[in-house]
Amino acid sequence: LQVLLSNSCLQINSDRLLDQVEAYEAAFTVCRDVGETGPERMSPPNVADYVKSAFTCGKVKVEVTDDQKVIEKEYPLMAAVNRCANTVKEHQARLVRLEYVGEGDIKDTYMMVGKGVTIDTGGCDLKTGGHMWGMCRDKYGSAVVAGFFKALEILKPKNIKAVGYMCMVRNSIGARSYTCDEVIKARSGKRIHIYNTDAEGRITMLDPLTRAKEEALNEKNPHLMTLATLTGHEVLTYGYYAAIMDNGPAKKSGWARKIQETGDLYGQPIEISRLHPEDFEFHKAECEQAHIRQGNTKPSVATLRGHQTPAAFLIMASRLDEHGCDSNHPLKFTHIDIGSAAGDHPETSLPNPLVTLVAESVLLLFRNFSILFNVCDDKAVAARVSVLSCLGVFHWVIGQRSSVRTYLLLLGMKQNCSQIAEIYR
Repeated sequence: LQVLLSNSCLQINSDRLLDQVEAYEAAFTVCRDVGETGPERMSPPNVADYVKSAFTCGKVKVEVTDDQKVIEKEYPLMAAVNRCANTVKEHQARLVRLEYVGEGDIKDTYMMVGKGVTIDTGGCDLKTGGHMWGMCRDKYGSAVVAGFFKALEILKPKNIKAVGYMCMVRNSIGARSYTCDEVIKARSGKRIHIYNTDAEGRITMLDPLTRAKEEALNEKNPHLMTLATLTGHEVLTYGYYAAIMDNGPAKKSGWARKIQETGDLYGQPIEISRLHPEDFEFHKAECEQAHIRQGNTKPSVATLRGHQTPAAFLIMASRLDEHGCDSNHPLKFTHIDIGSAAGDHPETSLPNPLVTLVAESVLLLFRNFSILFNVCDDKAVAARVSVLSCLGVFHWVIGQRSSVRTYLLLLGMKQNCSQIAEIYR
C-alpha cells in the first residue's frame, strides 16, 4: 500500500487518507465480528468481553453493566426480554456503554442506542416455519454502534462527543419467558402493555434510550439515535436499504436529508420515512393499567405503517415527546431501521449504515477529504484502481448495489470515470 501511494503518478491531497482507510477497515471488522457471528460465540457476555478487548488504547471508554439486579432495576424492559435467557449464565444480559470525547470545545454530541439481540426466537410468540434462521444478525444495530466507535478511536475527531449503548440480550423461549398481557413499568415511569414477544427490539432499547435522554439534557447540541434490525415491514418497503425517521427537532435540523445525501455520495443509500399523528395514536394503551401499548398481535408486515410506529413508540415511552420543537428543551431524535440492509445470513454482512454515519458525523469535518486523488493522465487510471482495490473499498460499492461512478466521484476522480469503471468490470 505504501509503495502504491508513493507512485509518482499518484498525487495524494490528504495526509489523512491512510487513517481513513484504516478506520473504515477496523470499523468494518468490529461491526462484522459482533453483527454476523453466531449466538454462542457472540452471546451477550462474549460481546461485552470482545468490545472491551477491541478498545484498549484509551480513546474510547468502555463500561459494562453485568449485574442482573441492576439491569432489572434500571432497565426493566430490557431485563424482561432476557428473563428466560438469564437462567443460563452464558446468556445473561449485558449493557455496554461506550464514550468518546474529542479534543477541544464540544460542539456536537451523538448518543446512539443499538439493538443487540444475539438470537431472536420470537419468545412465546415463537418464530416458526424457518423464520428464526439468520436471527443471529438481530444484533446488527449494536454492531454498527461498536463499529462507529472504532472509527472514532482511529480518526480522533475534535470537538465532538459520542455515547453509545449496546443493549445485548437473547430473546429465548422457556418457562421464564416474558409473555403478552404483561404490564411492565419502564425506566421513564410509563407502563407498557406487552402484546407480542416478537416485538422485543423496541423494548430492549427503550430503557437505555431513556437513560441517554436523561444524559442528553446536560450535553452540548445532543442528537439521540436508535439503530436496529427492527421490522420486516421496513424490508418490504425499501428492500436492502435502511430507513431513517426524524422527530420534530431532528427534522428541523435537516438531519435525515443530510444523511440521505451523504449516503448517496458514499454509495450507501438510505430512505427517509416520516412520522404522522396516527403512528402515535396507534400506541395509546387500550387498558387503564397501562399508558402505552407495545404494538399489536400481528407481525409488522401485516401492520399498517409497520416500521414507522416503533419510532413513535420509542418517542412516547421514553418521554422524548416532552422534548419536541415547542418544548423548553427540544431534543433531536432519529430512528434508523436497518431492516435487511446488512445483507442476508450466512453471506458476509455489509456494515450498513456505518459508512454513512461515519462520513456524516466525522469525515465531513475534514474539509480536505472531498478530493483525495488527482488523476493526472490516462495511464494513472490502472494505478488508481489498484490502490482502491488494495484499500478494500470497492466492496462498499458492489455490496451496496450502488454505481462505481458514484464512489469514484466521491474520491474526486472526476476524469476518466468511465474508463476506471470499465477496467474494474
